Amino acid sequence: VFQGYAAEMDNPLMAHLISPELQNKKDILFGNMEEIYHFHNRIFLRELENYVEYPELVGRCFLDQMEDFQIYEKYCQNKPRSESLWRQFSDSVFFQECQRKLDHKLSLDSYLLKPVQRITKYQLLLKEMLKYSKNCEGAEDLQEALTSILGILKAVNDSMHQIAITGYDGNLNELGKLLMQGSFNVWTDHKKGHSKVKDLARFKPMQRHLFLHEKAVLFCKKREENGEGYEKAPSYSYKHSLNMAAVGITENVKGDAKKFEIWYNAREEVYIIQAPTPEVKATWVNEIRKVLT
Repeated sequence: VFQGYAAEMDNPLMAHLISPELQNKKDILFGNMEEIYHFHNRIFLRELENYVEYPELVGRCFLDQMEDFQIYEKYCQNKPRSESLWRQFSDSVFFQECQRKLDHKLSLDSYLLKPVQRITKYQLLLKEMLKYSKNCEGAEDLQEALTSILGILKAVNDSMHQIAITGYDGNLNELGKLLMQGSFNVWTDHKKGHSKVKDLARFKPMQRHLFLHEKAVLFCKKREENGEGYEKAPSYSYKHSLNMAAVGITENVKGDAKKFEIWYNAREEVYIIQAPTPEVKATWVNEIRKVLT
């Protein structure tokens, strides 16, 4: 991919095949794939080779390199931009010519998907290894490596949703780490306001996608997009946010094990939130508690 596509984008002999809109877009198309390649080639592969005789200890290898695996998050965040560029130019003569020279059956987009498939494959491999490593040395490291990789996958997934938020004025990075995101039914109850509005609010829930950051919780409305691949991914239009410094939480709402309350400014605004399952509710309540304490 680097030699047969990326390098060819800089090859003067191929320049006449590249449309002007595609020039200088190499970074968007390939993201940080080169960084991932070098990490595997120079560091991770060599580390793995040290464990050829002791496969059950390979968990240590993952744990030592866990920080480097975060380069995948950057790659996945760029993927929607890369895909939309690819769709615009997929039938360009330049790409067809590169593919022909390489004698590849598959077009470039199949290869650009590889890093995304790779990071999801690691957790499957680790799970599989754990199955056969119950009481041996290294089992704990394997378990810890699996947990860490799942953590990275969750971060990748969460950040893919976060980059789809539209209409937020500030800088999302200033809200601290994104801890959780998910869809809920929400009822609101404001002290101020028209009594009729208040009555209405009690009955009909709003569908809201919540993003819990260290410093604020964002309420967004999910919009399904038409399209393919990542284009089909929903976008979230920002509605409002609550500063975690002024938030309180009531864990149990009588009559429903899936509901909890978030209230603001000493119950001036109350949000009744219904999770899809009691388990999801429990995870959210725990995370919110952690932030508040």
